[in-house]
Amino acid sequence: MRFLVHSLAFFAAFAFAAQPLFAQSMLRDAETEALLNDMAAPLVEAAGLEDGNVDMVLINDGSINAFVAGGQVVYLHSGLINAADSANEVQGVIAHELGHITGGHVIRSSDSYRAATNITLLSLLLGAAAVAAGAGDAGMAAIMAGQRAALGKFLSFNRAQESSADAAGAEYLSKAGITGRGSLDFFGKLLNQEFRYGRSQGDEAEFTRTHPLSGDRISRLREVYELDPAWQKAPDAGLQQRFERVKAKLYGYLEEPARVLRAYPRTRLDVPARYARAYAYHKDAQIDLALEEVEALLTAEPDNPYFLELKGQVLLESGRPEEALPALRQATQLTNTHPLIASIFGHALIATEDQANFEEAKTVLRAAVARDRWMPFAWYQLGVVYAAQGDMPRARLASAEQQVLRREYFSALRSAQIAEAGLPENTPDWLRAQDIRMQAQALLEREQNRR
Repeated sequence: MRFLVHSLAFFAAFAFAAQPLFAQSMLRDAETEALLNDMAAPLVEAAGLEDGNVDMVLINDGSINAFVAGGQVVYLHSGLINAADSANEVQGVIAHELGHITGGHVIRSSDSYRAATNITLLSLLLGAAAVAAGAGDAGMAAIMAGQRAALGKFLSFNRAQESSADAAGAEYLSKAGITGRGSLDFFGKLLNQEFRYGRSQGDEAEFTRTHPLSGDRISRLREVYELDPAWQKAPDAGLQQRFERVKAKLYGYLEEPARVLRAYPRTRLDVPARYARAYAYHKDAQIDLALEEVEALLTAEPDNPYFLELKGQVLLESGRPEEALPALRQATQLTNTHPLIASIFGHALIATEDQANFEEAKTVLRAAVARDRWMPFAWYQLGVVYAAQGDMPRARLASAEQQVLRREYFSALRSAQIAEAGLPENTPDWLRAQDIRMQAQALLEREQNRR
């Protein structure tokens, strides 16, 4: 019975994992996304995928993991970035995940899951029939055998996919001229973690694993990587420098300030350390110390848009929006109105509560959401501007955009209906309100059908 419970729990967990983003939050940061895209670009090309059609998404999760979940999107956990020592290690992970995309593994996993579920259900029916006929022991044996067969079939299929993705990842690294040393180093970290938590590396562990044994993966890949011409090639120094900054930045933003200051003490004056401390001090409401670190960064690189963005963010979030405007305006200009940075700038313009700034805020925010619609807060700010200017139909349209992104489908439907009624017919905004109304209606109906 214990095995039966664990088997059913496994399948329930897998079904839940098929929609991972409903339980996890994305981390959006202009500098981090630019780095991940630049790290992935040569690998995407090597995989034969179109440039710009593969997204790198960072998930706020401290575990060491990465995955694909349908479409051409690679999800990386923040814990993976923290565990990696180099950009080259992360590139090895990205190459592996691209192997899952090109192999169509998400679709095939769904097929395998359905097949395993069918075996499970059949064994339950046969076992229940045997129990009902008075053969209780035989019935339970049939149920347990069926669960074991179903679980074994699914896990075996999953391990085969992982091996296939390993091989594809090695191929993409080779084609891109990127050494596989980082890939092996990262697998070494996984192996050390398995040893740390006492996970068996013997043959008896194979049945219960979703992935091949890390030691076996390292052995197979080492044979491939060491024969590759790129094996001796030095990793990209520019990417490594940027990676060290982003890693420190994320750590400073996500970790408790006391731990950040232990990892990056004030005796360290390098850029990553100052970056991490600036976020830690800001998080700890030590604004003067945070600004001190930011000014030191800007003294070294006065036109770095991400340092300017941080300065503006610290000032804005400490109630000094007027002082934040110059840095955020410059950062927006330097990044050609990057949507994430522009949305912070628009927020600061509104936060001044000066009506003279609202027209610029509207221009900036409209440009931001035109390039990236997946920003609920930017839509909210744009709605605030429209409402302040008396344009209520467009304010409700902005609310509908925000609400549908937050999966508040009933509110989105109502806002879209009001916007559609108040906008001139056949204009782009009227058509967009119509689209959201139909989308929200369809999503509401789907939710109701699930119940």
